Amino acid sequence: MPASNSKINAPERRITFHADMDSFFASVEVREKPELKGLPVVVGSDPKGGSGRGVVSTCSYEARKYGIHSAMPISQAYRLCPDAVFLPVNMKLYAGISAKVMELLKGFADRFQQVSVDEAYLVPGPEIRNFEEAAMYALKIKDEVQKQAGITCSVGVGPNKLIAKIASGFQKPDGLTVVRPGDIREFLFPLPVSKIPGVGEKTADTLKSMGITRVEELANCDVQLLSEKFGKMGLRMKQLANGLDFGEVRENESVKSISRHGTFAEDTNDPVKITGSLDLLVESVHNSLLKHRFLFKTVTLTVRFEDFSTYTRSKTIPIWTSDLFVIKRTAIQLLSEFIGGQKLRLVGIGVAKLRKRDEKQTLITDFL
Repeated sequence: MPASNSKINAPERRITFHADMDSFFASVEVREKPELKGLPVVVGSDPKGGSGRGVVSTCSYEARKYGIHSAMPISQAYRLCPDAVFLPVNMKLYAGISAKVMELLKGFADRFQQVSVDEAYLVPGPEIRNFEEAAMYALKIKDEVQKQAGITCSVGVGPNKLIAKIASGFQKPDGLTVVRPGDIREFLFPLPVSKIPGVGEKTADTLKSMGITRVEELANCDVQLLSEKFGKMGLRMKQLANGLDFGEVRENESVKSISRHGTFAEDTNDPVKITGSLDLLVESVHNSLLKHRFLFKTVTLTVRFEDFSTYTRSKTIPIWTSDLFVIKRTAIQLLSEFIGGQKLRLVGIGVAKLRKRDEKQTLITDFL
């Protein structure tokens, strides 16, 4: 059973997911207030009867039918739909749901990169061998987000971050788009250039003045001409228009947690196999703690059953520590809830609430 830092081959590494929550703030508000379902909901500043000076943070898809969109002046949104439900931003609520969703997504990932409060990239483990399996895996991700967080997300699957990112927005809301390596040009070329990350309104206007409005035209444009107009960004845009993106999915530099996940070769409910595998993952997490000189206070267990349903359990301890046996003991306590039932497909362990150990501080080797 490989840990999350085990080596996997190149074809598996090329499969990349981008998960994007649908109209996140508005969706959370509807989740909290089911009576708002189906209504135009706008989250942002107080419209003050059309005289408000703030902007729209996000809005439901029902509100978008009226032409409302993010970053629009709230006064304009009010004029477009005065009967919409206008709600203030509740960042504490959204952050809590975001943390739950991101922890859930991590359980599906061999490598994971959160890029905002409501979107993340992930690379699945070696058990996902091709794009057909990736499509089924993405459906499981969407289903778990719906069941556990009560909101929908759209997922894009592609051979790199660029394609996955564009694909996730292709069939919103609640969409799933899979783009295989051989279909990149067919997928990208008909799109407007504004779909390329980094091509904003000003750049799109400049490209339009050059007769370039679609990705295919940008992909085939002379690189010298693009470089004269946009400098180094010109070459980058041409690469992206041709579907080339060499960026890797990687954890943010500010480490908030350390985790390891492993998938069993065969689904199992054998306590000996499960606890043995968990021990190996715990040791890998502990080695990383020592390497980076971290202390922790929270231990999180992730389990995935044979039907792909995924659950997490966490326990926060009262002191900062880096003790291996604290992780092991807490992991076994959390695991006990899931032993003896249906077979497990995956198990994972992580530590969070990290802080750097002071250079003069000795390791804590006893707990309770």
